Amino acid sequence: MAAATIVHDTSEAVELCPAYGLYLKPITKMTISVALPQLKQPGKSISNWEVMERLKAMVHSHQFSTLRITKSTMAFIRFEGEVENKSLVKAFLARLDGKAIKLSGFSDTLRVRAAEFKIDFPTRHDWDSFFRDAKDMNETLPGERPDTIHLEGLPCKWFAPRDSGSEKPSEDVLVKVFEKFGDIRHVDIPMLDPYREEMTGRNFHTFSFGGHLNFEAYVQYREYAGFIQAMSALRGMKLMFKGEDGKAVACNIKVSFDSTKHLSDASIKKRQLERQKLQELEQQRREQKRREKEAEERQRAEERKQKELEEQERERKREEKLRKREQKQRDRELRRSQKKLEKLQAEEQKKLQERIRLEERKLLLAQRNLQSIRLVTELLSRAKC
Repeated sequence: MAAATIVHDTSEAVELCPAYGLYLKPITKMTISVALPQLKQPGKSISNWEVMERLKAMVHSHQFSTLRITKSTMAFIRFEGEVENKSLVKAFLARLDGKAIKLSGFSDTLRVRAAEFKIDFPTRHDWDSFFRDAKDMNETLPGERPDTIHLEGLPCKWFAPRDSGSEKPSEDVLVKVFEKFGDIRHVDIPMLDPYREEMTGRNFHTFSFGGHLNFEAYVQYREYAGFIQAMSALRGMKLMFKGEDGKAVACNIKVSFDSTKHLSDASIKKRQLERQKLQELEQQRREQKRREKEAEERQRAEERKQKELEEQERERKREEKLRKREQKQRDRELRRSQKKLEKLQAEEQKKLQERIRLEERKLLLAQRNLQSIRLVTELLSRAKC
């Protein structure tokens, strides 16, 4: 879906759900085709921008809300234009359709054709014939008859609960918005189901130009009258949001009738069973992941314990090695001390023996002196006689 555009004139908007600021505004588009002349001079070209500016000038005082090129070929340029109100469409068509554009540098004029935009929207004949001719549909059963609307391109933020701070759409808000047309039996917003993408292989999160998140939804009415009123009200309409500040924006949404039995009892039950299986698988995956995590934690604990034991053993060996080294050091010191002591003792013994020898010599000398004195005395004694 296209991006939301600013709405300056909301006079043609009709209420959808004012409590949520939602309205419906008529689609006011037109298709403009400009036939291009055959280019006779090589290298010469026609400026798409210049053609667009000439178209804008042709509507005089009015202006397009948007004007964009949808296709450009050598034969024609096709534009899609939008105006503020439905009442302006005819005035624009009157000033554009069948008129001619004269471009500078070209002798031929460019013929303009303009028509109201053909809206792609199913008719009552479309769904009546579909369900009448479908072989696998039972029109007595909900979801297998024209009772379900399929909506695409709804802005998430517009369907979020008020003052919730969330931009996720709510099924309750969806019910409140569309119960205007009749009693609702069931709604479904696929993007709210975390298992739906895995169940269907589809991505239900879509972004519009500008990055705003859109969603798709299914709304099933209890009565055919509710379905008819909703389809009639939505035909040819854009969805408009009007804020508390009075500013309004609108966006195109795609509306179709569901032809896939999406909200039939069988389909709902099938999705519930698939969801249950996926939940069980998810639980099994979580349980497996938990067991693997516990096993990893046990493994890490065992590794930590083994490392601690290894570290303790290394520490014990370091301490044993240190103890042996210290013991060897003590033994060496003891041996050094013993040797030193023995050396001191030997020196002391040597000194003692030396002193003994000196004393013995002194004694011997004293004895000899004494003998000499005695001999002299004896000799003197004899001489006197």
